[in-house]
Amino acid sequence: MNEHSSPARFVTQRPAPPIAMLAELTHRCPLACPYCSNPLELTRASEELSTVEWIEVFRQAAGLGVLHLHLSGGEPASRRDLVDLTRAAAGFGLYTNLITSGIGLTEARITELADAGLDHLQLSLQGATPEKADVVGGYAGGFARKIAVAGWTRGVGIPLTVNAVCHKQNMRELEAMVALAIELGARRIEIATVQFHGWAERNRLALMPTHAQVEAANAFVAEARRRHEGVLVIDYVPADHHSSYPKACMGGWGSSGLNVTPSGRVLPCHAAETINGLTFDNVRERGLADIWYEGSAFNAFRGDDWMREPCRSCARKHIDHGGCRCQAMALAGDARATDPVCMHSPLHAALAAAAEEDGLAEPPAFVYRGRQPSIQSS
Repeated sequence: MNEHSSPARFVTQRPAPPIAMLAELTHRCPLACPYCSNPLELTRASEELSTVEWIEVFRQAAGLGVLHLHLSGGEPASRRDLVDLTRAAAGFGLYTNLITSGIGLTEARITELADAGLDHLQLSLQGATPEKADVVGGYAGGFARKIAVAGWTRGVGIPLTVNAVCHKQNMRELEAMVALAIELGARRIEIATVQFHGWAERNRLALMPTHAQVEAANAFVAEARRRHEGVLVIDYVPADHHSSYPKACMGGWGSSGLNVTPSGRVLPCHAAETINGLTFDNVRERGLADIWYEGSAFNAFRGDDWMREPCRSCARKHIDHGGCRCQAMALAGDARATDPVCMHSPLHAALAAAAEEDGLAEPPAFVYRGRQPSIQSS
């Protein structure tokens, strides 16, 4: 960061309590997805919060006002105490959503999770066919397990969402992805274009779509929403690098949600640790409510007093909240800069041109997350 970009504390009123918390129970995962959103430096199992520590975090979250608890990873099923954690969270009145690859879940374990009070399960799909999905996930047999998990989930009456991450190599499969979600009995599908942080940035040439692909995806989603209304809800995260305006990242920094990492650090968003100059508190040392209201990282970009022009006087500043601070850091080298995705950024044209060039490039072999996969692309 330069001397003008250090986050400052600009808070004019006490923020509302958070609605949701993402609990990253572990970074351990049997998959090796090349677009994994976890940090390049993964937390070791020995550093993870214990069962007792996580339960205390859930108790504090409920007391703070959190309603929705997302149990995530890595692969949360890698935690042997997943059922115990789910039961404790449900006991505090939290709505529990398990975000999983399905690997590590059995029919018996899903039944136990249902009995423990699990409210919802979100299952990732890396492709609409075993050949595509297993190569992207780097795990032989992964697709078959996911299909089985969907059936077991439906069998115990837990609502199911399918999460379909889309990119250059599978955007033509969106119709098949939606059809598969309906076949699996999902109530919702999230079609989420890869976000280029961490592992995805390392695999940029293999994953970046073209502008034409994005336009086709946009049109497909609009049409599919009309066609499947009342049957399947379709959420959509469009491609940042081919957009004219940024997303309302996290609904605004420090406004509605927080993340707790496997080792207990509390973040305003999943990628916040990529921003130089921020200090992140740990639940092992400070209460969750105190971190939410008083933590310097949470107050760094709350509201709009931190904004520069053109964001400060922009009519959209309460719509997109200035865009993604982590993206501004990554692409502009300054977390207070205008998100380069925005058409008003001086970096926007170059960003779009580079994305198109990378999208048109022949995709190289994947660089897999964290380990050698059990199956590799040809």
